[in-house]
Amino acid sequence: MIAQLVDLHERRIFPAAIDIEGGRISRIRPVDHAPADAGFILPGFVDAHVHIESSMLPPSEFARLAVVHGTVATVSDPHEIANVLGLPGVMYMLDDARKVPFRFCFGAPSCVPATSFETAGAVMDSAQVKQLLQNPAIGYLSEMMNFPGVLHGDAEVMAKIAAARQLGKPVDGHAPGLRGAEAKRYFDAGIDTDHECFSYEEGLEKARLGVKILIREGSAARNFDALWPLLHEFPAQIMFCSDDKHPDDLVRGHINELVVRALANGCALFDVLRAACLHPVEHYHLPVGLLREGDPADFIRVSDLHTFRVLETRLDGVKVAENGRSLLPRLSAAAPNHFVANKKTPADFRVTHDGAEGAPVRIRVIEALDGQIVTGSIPETLPVSAGCLAADPARDVLKICVVNRYTPDARPATGFVRGFGLRRGALASSVAHDSHNIVAVGADDAALCAAVNAVIAAKGGIAATDGAGETRVLPLPIAGLMSQLDGYTLAEEYARLDAWTKASLGCVLRAPFMVLSFLALPVIPRLKMTDLGLFDVEQFGFVPVEMP
Repeated sequence: MIAQLVDLHERRIFPAAIDIEGGRISRIRPVDHAPADAGFILPGFVDAHVHIESSMLPPSEFARLAVVHGTVATVSDPHEIANVLGLPGVMYMLDDARKVPFRFCFGAPSCVPATSFETAGAVMDSAQVKQLLQNPAIGYLSEMMNFPGVLHGDAEVMAKIAAARQLGKPVDGHAPGLRGAEAKRYFDAGIDTDHECFSYEEGLEKARLGVKILIREGSAARNFDALWPLLHEFPAQIMFCSDDKHPDDLVRGHINELVVRALANGCALFDVLRAACLHPVEHYHLPVGLLREGDPADFIRVSDLHTFRVLETRLDGVKVAENGRSLLPRLSAAAPNHFVANKKTPADFRVTHDGAEGAPVRIRVIEALDGQIVTGSIPETLPVSAGCLAADPARDVLKICVVNRYTPDARPATGFVRGFGLRRGALASSVAHDSHNIVAVGADDAALCAAVNAVIAAKGGIAATDGAGETRVLPLPIAGLMSQLDGYTLAEEYARLDAWTKASLGCVLRAPFMVLSFLALPVIPRLKMTDLGLFDVEQFGFVPVEMP
């Protein structure tokens, strides 16, 4: 094979002939010239932090879509399925990933459950984490979300970090908004990375501490525009990641999109490509070829170094994608699950109040922010009506509830949210980070109930209802997180449901189901709703819906 070779180690581009034997690069020979249409050969792209489950696809199907965009590897935290199924869930991901030649590096989930302020389907203690880290297929300790536990020296938290360090495996960070002395203490505990920076100033401060910054651009959290200048200042410490990417977005593109955007912003070619291809391989010790003699023949060929249109993707020398078409086989996937919630009634979602009829009540409202997984906390006032506080869609004050999926008859926790813009109806999802109970947002109790019950009937999925009799649901039978459908079919169905949500219900968010999924995550500031109540992340405790 002859083409222009992009050498990321020597930072040079030259025409070369590449010989492949037994799935490895046996020889690289400089030549006088390469055919004009041969394109450029470079190492494949790596997503440095992703939850495969958020694509709603099992690993083997995720790989089919990702290779089309030149992605050859991911650093994958399986804590979504671990929060549902525990250690068997992690093993399910490993087993499914082995079906394809794609390079998956899975981590040992560090926070199952993420906190004690929610109900999860499993618990993984330090002994289980240590056992998992000893598995050669586990490459690192996944994001340490319990930053208060790190700061206070919690024994279980510190034992997990120590287990990874003793085995020479990296420890991923998760410290949104953590600054100053506390940030230094957190990273000094042996934590290497952070993918949660949402401002340039935060990223700059952490980079100066020596932290490796993962610039994230997912379906909900979009931090590229804020953080890309760090590539100029700390090129050796930057990687790219998607974190959470829904199937319709994955069909459109992956890490290749960030490469193109960074170059368009004036970043140096080799700094960008080293962040996209080289740094994750070196940091996580991935068994991914980097276009050197003796390496696995893992590489991509692109048309040019501006659009990066992927002409082909190879793993172990075998072509797995060509001109926008995946060559990996479509495989079947088992569907383990843990879902026992019983159907609810509209009365279950009432927020009762003993005030006089029409009396104004000050309440705390979660503020959902488009393009962010952080939320705000804003005060609002609602009148007492028939002994209850009702949603007010005209002012974009909707109800939010979380329903425990692991207990048959648990009562929903209910509060209020702003930012969805629903005029009517409701949305519900069993993809609700990180414990994956059912989270729903709606304009009234009946609509909330209909959407939640649609998810319960499917034993997991995402659903929307217009409140007037039409309810649509996309089942996710694998742990209530993933589908057994072909990835492209799933992307089309998801896109149709997303479009209907916006057109018929009036939702104004770019990715409403992704934003919805993070409203139950009590480790991301500021105000969240778990199955146990309204949670203030900054105070790290529950707060009442009603304000004093």
